[in-house]
Amino acid sequence: QVQLVESGGGLVQPGESLRLSCAASGSSLLVMGWYRQAPGKRRELVAAITQGGSTNYADSVKGRFTIVRDNAKNTVDLQMNSLKPEDTAVYYCNARYSWDPVGSWGQGTQVTVSS
Repeated sequence: QVQLVESGGGLVQPGESLRLSCAASGSSLLVMGWYRQAPGKRRELVAAITQGGSTNYADSVKGRFTIVRDNAKNTVDLQMNSLKPEDTAVYYCNARYSWDPVGSWGQGTQVTVSS
């Protein structure tokens, strides 16, 4: 099983930026991504990136968030700009191999956007 370690959450004001980082213990992971879960809501995909660099974003973050991956270091980062209060959630890193439909999860990191 892949171990994932996240960092970079915190409290920011609306309009500010944060960068989340996730380091994986495995290599050659097919997909790495970020999900989030707000209180009382389901966990949702924020952004994902394949080993080949193809990306997928939730409509709510397109144009504001950017996901980047370093295959050599087995890391995936989420650059979040123009943050809004509705981006407040616990953000989870996920990574999976081609044969694993579910993948492994990080411990989660809190992002709070508030004035």
